[in-house]
Amino acid sequence: MAVDTDVVESLRAKFEAVLPQLDERQQRLVLAAEARALGHGGIAAVARASGASRSRISQGSAELETGDEPLGRVRRRGGGRKALSVTDPGLVAALLALVEPTRRGDPCSPLCWTTLSTRNLAAELTAAGHRVGSDTVAKLLGEQGFSLQANAKTVEGGQHPDRNAQFGYLNEQAREHLDAGDPVISVDTKKKELVGAYKNGGAEWRPAGDPEKVKVHDFIDPALGKANPYGVYDLGADTGWVSVGTDHDTAAFAVETIRRWWQAVGSPTYPNASRLLITADGGGSNGYRTRLWKTELAALAAETGLAITVCHFPPGTSKWNKIEHRLFSYISSNWRGQTLASHEVVVNLIAATITRTGLTVHAELDHAEYPKGIKISDRQIRELESRAITRHDWHGEWNYTLTAAPPEP
Repeated sequence: MAVDTDVVESLRAKFEAVLPQLDERQQRLVLAAEARALGHGGIAAVARASGASRSRISQGSAELETGDEPLGRVRRRGGGRKALSVTDPGLVAALLALVEPTRRGDPCSPLCWTTLSTRNLAAELTAAGHRVGSDTVAKLLGEQGFSLQANAKTVEGGQHPDRNAQFGYLNEQAREHLDAGDPVISVDTKKKELVGAYKNGGAEWRPAGDPEKVKVHDFIDPALGKANPYGVYDLGADTGWVSVGTDHDTAAFAVETIRRWWQAVGSPTYPNASRLLITADGGGSNGYRTRLWKTELAALAAETGLAITVCHFPPGTSKWNKIEHRLFSYISSNWRGQTLASHEVVVNLIAATITRTGLTVHAELDHAEYPKGIKISDRQIRELESRAITRHDWHGEWNYTLTAAPPEP
């Protein structure tokens, strides 16, 4: 059983105060006594709290067991093997020259285009006359403020100059609708998933040595195809609705999902609502350039009598959409390590997603066909815009309202 973190911190404070006052053997005995008092896992906890090696603590335990008499002397201060950074003054500088970021890819760099592992660094330093092992290289890198770093997804491409202002405008629209008791939903398509015995990220508890067997190659199964989850997240009610499509992810499929949500959940939850605000990404099946998206939404507005306002996120900011981190992230967490063997399994796993803060999700399968390639002509979109679409003064391409009747002049 692992030792509690609070115990380790308490030991660390004790060792910092006591150990500097003791000689080497006394330090070993104190460390060993604390480890024995902790029981199972004590050596690891004491090593973590003191910074001493486990072998040193084990040596102290052996000395406690034998009961040897105290030694007449101890090693003088400064005794023992000197650190390589002391005996080889040029070692640290040579190491920093290899790992300096500005030299990465430099034709003059000895490790050009080579993984900067401690083993490769040690080999290169040894070849240059600095005999050193990979463990020492790792220790020196840590002392110099280096650590293992993975790529971080932070570069979002070109940033639109009105990006922040669009976020502010979208936030104002959402607050106005919510304060008035009107629904605000965030919509998007979740990542399409292969259906069948394929590997799914994550791990689940199973009997040791008995992992679930899945296919080696991720070639699509023609009979099962893919699952296309399109989601609706209700910001005010903290509820989700996901339609799992078996055909194509088109604008017609996206609007049909919103239609089903409104008929089953939205209308009963907001019986007095006259408006609906949709926040959506700028691309994909619900993109602001997609003519079919606007055409289908206009039809939905005519059916429901709602004034449907759409506010798109500016380019390169799709991950800011609420549905991503308030619904889709929990779905991915809920089915981690699970084999999505069928569309029914996908639906059941999505519907079982809940959170401690009260999120609930409804999921259903949509077997309808949504053919690709439906064209909306220039004349049709002009007529639609003149009859049912009102562009907002602020970035009308991103912000617009669709109504059942022609807008007032």
